[in-house]
Amino acid sequence: MPRIALYAGSFDPVTNGHIDVVRHAVRLADRLVLAIGVHPGKAPLFPTEERLAMLEETCGPIGREAKCEIACITFDNLVVEAARKAGASVLIRGLRDGTDFDYEMQMAGMNETMVPEVQTVFLPASPAVRPITATLVRQIAGMGGDVAAFVPASVAARLKKRFSSKS
Repeated sequence: MPRIALYAGSFDPVTNGHIDVVRHAVRLADRLVLAIGVHPGKAPLFPTEERLAMLEETCGPIGREAKCEIACITFDNLVVEAARKAGASVLIRGLRDGTDFDYEMQMAGMNETMVPEVQTVFLPASPAVRPITATLVRQIAGMGGDVAAFVPASVAARLKKRFSSKS
């Protein structure tokens, strides 16, 4: 039976931190589902379709190299329900620091209570990507800063285009 894992986030935009988690996660699963949470109360920088495209273009090659199928989906309910629907038995969560750990432990406990058959697996971020957050990337790009060290080149180009059109 194939091992299916789900890695959820807003991916607004995809960062090198997300890519780091994917590089580790593809070694643990036969199929990795990248799930974009869509919430009507939030106004993302990139529309859902563009975030899906960014995930496919940046993570697809990683999956192919690792011989792990990558699927990109959206969900608008609980992550454990998205995992159940995708057939995933593993939830992947990246950890940058102790603050992430405390929050993610609470979420893992709640998720396990709701859906005990889905196991949360924590993957520590590589040292080079620990400070990267999508929020900081958006702020830097929005103020005209260079985000090339924090996101894949194709995402940096999308950010530059997005913010040049807002000027």
